[in-house]
Amino acid sequence: MASVERRAFKQAVFAVKDDEAALDIVQDSMLRLAEKYGDRPIDELPMLFQRILQNAIRDWFRRTKVRSTWTTLFSSFSNKDEDDEFDILESLAIEQSSNIPVSPHGQLEQAQVLTAIEQAVEKLPGRQRQAFMLRYWEEFDVAETAKVMGCSEGSVKTHCSRAVNALSIMLRAKGISLDSIVTK
Repeated sequence: MASVERRAFKQAVFAVKDDEAALDIVQDSMLRLAEKYGDRPIDELPMLFQRILQNAIRDWFRRTKVRSTWTTLFSSFSNKDEDDEFDILESLAIEQSSNIPVSPHGQLEQAQVLTAIEQAVEKLPGRQRQAFMLRYWEEFDVAETAKVMGCSEGSVKTHCSRAVNALSIMLRAKGISLDSIVTK
């Protein structure tokens, strides 16, 4: 589970756009997997976890919609003192096998490219973002992605193709070539 924690967190952040909610969703998903599917073969766990994670994200949106209908009137009374500068990923330990450039200039350049990519992924429509993240971030094949998303393999291919096309247009507009980033 430790090997997928950061990727799952990022996937949830892209979906819900809230670090704290994303962290809760990932933790709840991991607990559900351990509680309900701990006796399953190890090779089934990644697919089960992704399905649980996607369902937890959908549940979060449903709960949020219900809560917002009755809390909208009271929102003007709340005083939020949240720190928008905090990034949960910075607090997680960096793996030794990561590709961090040695020079400060290289690190800055990589950080800028990653920020641009994250912003572009966030702008994708939900299903395209989901298909893209499962295929290229989680490295699921088309059949596995279709199973997790609950759609046909053709839909997965369509969503991925549209996502890659939209990302390449958005990133090219910022001077970033997708061919140099995606190696698959």
